[in-house]
Amino acid sequence: MAITFAASPRAGSPRSVPPAARGRRGRALRRNLTGWAFAGPATLLVVGLSLFPAVWAFFISRTKWNGIAPATDVGWRNYQRIAEDPGMAAAAQHTLVLTALFVPASILLGMLIAIALNKRIRLIGFYRTCIFVPYVASAAATGILASFVFNPQFGAANEALRRLGLPAQQFLESPVQALLVVCVIALWGEVGFCAVIYLAALQDIPRELVEAARVDGASGWRVFLHVILPQLRPVTVFTAVWQTITAMQLFDLIYTTTRGGPMNSTQTVVYYVYELAFQTQRLGYGAAVAYLLFAFTMLLTVTVIWYSRRRGSEAF
Repeated sequence: MAITFAASPRAGSPRSVPPAARGRRGRALRRNLTGWAFAGPATLLVVGLSLFPAVWAFFISRTKWNGIAPATDVGWRNYQRIAEDPGMAAAAQHTLVLTALFVPASILLGMLIAIALNKRIRLIGFYRTCIFVPYVASAAATGILASFVFNPQFGAANEALRRLGLPAQQFLESPVQALLVVCVIALWGEVGFCAVIYLAALQDIPRELVEAARVDGASGWRVFLHVILPQLRPVTVFTAVWQTITAMQLFDLIYTTTRGGPMNSTQTVVYYVYELAFQTQRLGYGAAVAYLLFAFTMLLTVTVIWYSRRRGSEAF
């Protein structure tokens, strides 16, 4: 009697896959396709408007080009000229001064406002909204409004000084005062962001920690210094990085108030890039300065994150 053996299906063949597994794979594929159908257009938009222009700008930074005539390849000569450019040195100095004034002030004011808004008082929702509204408002509109407020002739700021018996100031028309006034205007628009971030962090602090410290006899100042402030350290790192990037890329506020003046006293690196590229048509050199600013910002951000992680404050 002959005995026959049925050939077993090979592993991995369609017959060896159970119908339930094939159904799960089909559902997973459909979910992936559905997800990419929603995320695909946004991804293409980000790549088209961010990554592609950034790569193209790098190639432009290695050329001499006015936007009309054919570009001439100059290698790394544009980057070498940055170190010898007095205009770039002045713009970098103004940017550093603005950053050094803006970042600590925005963090300190945002923290103090958040502590005040964390109290249970009447109309607290209204107060929180009022603090956040300047951040939502357009920076261009804020700059235009500030130009009227700080106008030396008919501005509300000098009118208030006159009523207090103080001498009128030049504000945005003074080479000494203009950068400080721009910093004040920027604080008006950005401090609401810091306040909201710190307010969310304060509400996440366990009440048991604060109550335990008070039971142990700690004063309000010691509770803030030894309990609340360490809990806010990761948020402070994030806010410092964010506000540093904001200060170093400040453009629209300067464009609507001073246009880099008077006497280039408020000309920051970003505004200098705008003048190089769109007013003097030195697109190659302007792209090189922009890439140098990007490299410096990235290096500073990575350094702050690395140092904060070594100290145990992981904010990213």
